[in-house]
Parts: sequence; structure tokens; C-alpha cells
Amino acid sequence: MKKESPLRSIVKGFSWRIIATCTTITVAYLVTGSIETGIKIGMWEFVLKLAIYYFHERAWQFAWKDGVISKKESLVKTISWRITASTTTGIISYLMIKFGSVEIGATSASSQALIIILFEASSKMVLYYFHERTWLKVPLGTFRNMIPFLKEKENTAPKSEEGPDNTELSNSTSTH
Repeated sequence: MKKESPLRSIVKGFSWRIIATCTTITVAYLVTGSIETGIKIGMWEFVLKLAIYYFHERAWQFAWKDGVISKKESLVKTISWRITASTTTGIISYLMIKFGSVEIGATSASSQALIIILFEASSKMVLYYFHERTWLKVPLGTFRNMIPFLKEKENTAPKSEEGPDNTELSNSTSTH
């Protein structure tokens, strides 16, 4: 059975971080009225969540035994990521608003952080689900085949899974 490679998890995480960071910057700006605060929150979020997302992806690779990912499993994965990600955003937002150099007004840092979490969670839940379903349509090996060094390395590696007729087994039921 084929599984998602670490390279694919990195590329997938990076693509999600671009979408998510733009969303966070926009939400934080609308809530705080400060583009500087929005960018600070977005940049901290980008760095921290890129690492967190990678480990979240790798954990889910171990969770899927059959290699086929249903819409229900995508939804559960979406919810688990949203809880992790929104908690992280809340902490970052609170710290940037509370200890940032920009005066934000009368609303408390915790109130603004909570508003950011609520708007961010609802918008990103939908965006993440569609991001996940889109990535399931990208065939495994796509990125490895785009990098000549990795493609060459794969072609010289011994085949470990062979069927009874000595042909490589494929996972034709996998949708990612």
C-alpha cells in the first residue's frame, strides 16, 4: 500500500499555510484594525503551524491503514486540525495583542483573541476540508517525480513489494 511521503506532507503543509496565513492576517486585521498586528500574528502562525501541520499529517498517515480516505475521515481530520490550529492561533493572537507594540483600543486582548479564533475557525474549517479533498486528487509520487534527484533515486531502489508474478503491487483503490 502506498502512503503519503514526507515530501508530499511538506508541500501540502506549505500550500495550506499560504491559504491559512492569508486568512489569519485578514481576520486579525479586521478584528484589531491594525495591519501590523495582523501580519505579526500571521507570520508567527506561519512558522509554528507549518511544523505542527507536518506532524499532524504524518500522524494521520499512520492512522489510515487501508490507504483509502473517506469524506467522513477527511471531516474528522479537519476537526482535529481545526482544534489544534485554533488553539495555537488563540495563543499567538493573545500574545501579539497583549504584548505587541501597537495600541489596539479598549477591547481586551483576550476578547480580541477569542473573536479571531471564532472567525478563523469557521472560515478555515471550510477551506481546510476543500484543501484536503483537493490534495486527495493529486496522485502519489507527483512531487517526487518533479525532482530529478528523487526520481532517479527511486528508480534505482530495489522493489520491495512484488506480487506472485514478480510485478510491483499497486494500490488502485487509493484516491490520493
